[in-house]
Amino acid sequence: MIVSPAFAGKRYAILGLARSGMAVLESLHASGAELLAWDNREELRDSVADKALIADPLESDLSGYDAIVVSPGVPLNTHPISQKARLDGVPIVGDIELFARARSALPPHRVVGITGTNGKSTTTALVHHILISAGVPAVMGGNIGLPILSQEPLPAGGVYVLELSSYQIDLTESLDCDVALLLNISPDHLDRYDDFDGYAASKARLFDMLGAHHTAIFASADDKSRLALQGLLDLARVEGIVDTASRNIAGQPDWPSLQGPHNLQNAIAAVAVVEALGIAEAQWRPALESFTGLPHRMERVAESGGVLFVNDSKATNPASTGPALGAYPKIHWILGGLPKSDSLAECEPFYQNVVRAYTIGEAGPLFGQLLADHVPVEPCEMILTAVQRAAANARPSEVILLSPACASFDQFRDFEARGNCFRCAVQSVIESGMIGTEGAEATG
Repeated sequence: MIVSPAFAGKRYAILGLARSGMAVLESLHASGAELLAWDNREELRDSVADKALIADPLESDLSGYDAIVVSPGVPLNTHPISQKARLDGVPIVGDIELFARARSALPPHRVVGITGTNGKSTTTALVHHILISAGVPAVMGGNIGLPILSQEPLPAGGVYVLELSSYQIDLTESLDCDVALLLNISPDHLDRYDDFDGYAASKARLFDMLGAHHTAIFASADDKSRLALQGLLDLARVEGIVDTASRNIAGQPDWPSLQGPHNLQNAIAAVAVVEALGIAEAQWRPALESFTGLPHRMERVAESGGVLFVNDSKATNPASTGPALGAYPKIHWILGGLPKSDSLAECEPFYQNVVRAYTIGEAGPLFGQLLADHVPVEPCEMILTAVQRAAANARPSEVILLSPACASFDQFRDFEARGNCFRCAVQSVIESGMIGTEGAEATG
């Protein structure tokens, strides 16, 4: 784990003992900090009773504490811990800020910070893959993989590749990335912000922490990204500003796990990042071909009877699903869940690629109405039904794509559970020989 003398003798209150919270506790304890910890789950409180004072920070006197460390999942706009922190005069931080404060004790290294509404995980994993392929010691963390503080420090010359959500940036004050990347900004998580402007400003704060001699990369032409880019240019504070919005890279057909216009954008951005770190084309190009992608993000689950099944369960909003529809010319599209908006506007440019849509979950009726004048729609409610109907209708060279454009919480614990359900349904229809049965009946 990462430890630091910067924490020795200091006092921290930790709210939430899930993965990142537990990593914070272990790191701070091993660094010699004095801790107060709390979680609503008694078994988690009991598990750390030998390392921290167990008490609810909302009911404790925190004056004199160095910080309250909260999980990114704690909504600062509504949770009473925000008012408590103000009353006691204690800053609220997250594990990424603690990592930033621990950096001075680590072997010489560099940090990449990647944020944006869509594509963060794929781009983070791709940057990490390119670095490892080039022989550079690297780990990835933040909003992906293991909590960063629980990972072993890299040797000199290593690179920490961090996926950063807006929530994590909100809890960070001093992360000076060597390379900071903004992929794109579209409306999301608006329950945590006053409005879209507030959400966009949270993303852009990554560049406020950037040192003058470091690199800022902007990958998209959307309005909010352009505004953040122009703001940084106007300040004339950061020397290395790179705009990849109009760049292109040849060879995408050779990258099986990076299909679709959104993944081309991700690849272009990742290449800009690694080139800023000194990686040459002879190193990054083969890595684009060998990249295997992430589970639940344009994941090729199976192919049977000439029909490809793709799991894109991580597409939890229309802005993420739209480009996925651009990846293939003939798609049986499974969509729905807990809607984040009443529009599919970002998907509309790709309707010509949709053979048929199959709606599921709470958003099913709404999405059925939105699509009715554009593509054939079958209301299915459940993923298994949707996969069965899509498999029966699909022909060779067509694709069955789960790209919900919705959160999963109406029917599933998270998008991973939804994607796993899709995988099971795919296996079921393959084993039952259902693929193309509607077509066989029609022509028999």
